[in-house]
Amino acid sequence: MSSDSRLMDAGADNEERAAEAALRPKSLQDFVGQHKVCEQLELVLHAARKRGGAPDHILLAGPPGLGKTTLSMIIAAEMGVPIRITSGPAIQHAGDLAAILSSLTENEVLFLDEIHRMSRPAEEMLYMAMEDYRVDVIVGKGPGATAIPLELPPFTLVGATTRSGLLSAPLRDRFGFTGHMEFYEPDDLVRIVRRSARLLDVGIADEGAAEIASRSRGTPRIVNRLLRRVRDYAEVRSDGRISLDVARAALEVYEVDERGLDRLDRAVLGALLRLFNGGPVGLSTLAVAIGEETDTVEEVAEPFLVRQGLLARTPRGRIATAAAWAHLGMQVPAHIQPGGIPNQPGLFGDAP
Repeated sequence: MSSDSRLMDAGADNEERAAEAALRPKSLQDFVGQHKVCEQLELVLHAARKRGGAPDHILLAGPPGLGKTTLSMIIAAEMGVPIRITSGPAIQHAGDLAAILSSLTENEVLFLDEIHRMSRPAEEMLYMAMEDYRVDVIVGKGPGATAIPLELPPFTLVGATTRSGLLSAPLRDRFGFTGHMEFYEPDDLVRIVRRSARLLDVGIADEGAAEIASRSRGTPRIVNRLLRRVRDYAEVRSDGRISLDVARAALEVYEVDERGLDRLDRAVLGALLRLFNGGPVGLSTLAVAIGEETDTVEEVAEPFLVRQGLLARTPRGRIATAAAWAHLGMQVPAHIQPGGIPNQPGLFGDAP
């Protein structure tokens, strides 16, 4: 890739990030959805303000795109303190974490994204920092090594994870509050579309907003991304206003169907049905068949397909349900049960 191409790609990425940042709500009052988590957070933050101290450490768990980063910024804004943002993969050594912790100011919020991917030595250092606001910095090696205690100011750690099951029990137990983020209801997504359209100064009909929301997989990040792409279509091929017809035409161009499946989702289902007769087939075989990485299929496509009832995971591999055959307009085979699952002995680990 040429340097000009890389600069263009970087510019596009920066533009997308700037657009996302502009659409982020700045307070709990503006945050749409996650009603229970927001209510619980409001109590935690209000109590901390009354006490004049830092809130307990907070863990936000849930699938990508549901607002964990946005909520961390809101926590800092509500408390009137700065926020430091980093991620688990960026902290591979205890020294990396010590450098960050030692530079925190009093009551500052430290947002640690993908906290489950932090290295074990750094995680063990974090235990003491969260509980006692202290870290021991090791100087030297071998028998002559010494531990220098370093006092830390009170701070609030906000950890975010998409896989809370990978967190160790000692780390999970040190969080004073855990918010479990759920996929959004259609009504909340419509409210997000309307709010974002207003901020982007885009005219949008109620039917157009509902159409975009219905294809966004219950995820605000996706609904905002689709809105920006539909806006582009409306400005170039229409009068700039997003109607139902414009929304449908734009989403067809961007290969997002009426259930929210994109190109990758349909590639997975298509290979599963056409090449492997609905399965069962192993994950790695399925990934090779569509030319994608195994992690991409497992973490990006599969969760949504399972939630939609189009795919199931079994001990013998991935299988398509009757709904998958119907969605792609294909004849449902005779071996599919009325309930939608292939009628094959031992498929779910039962005796043949």
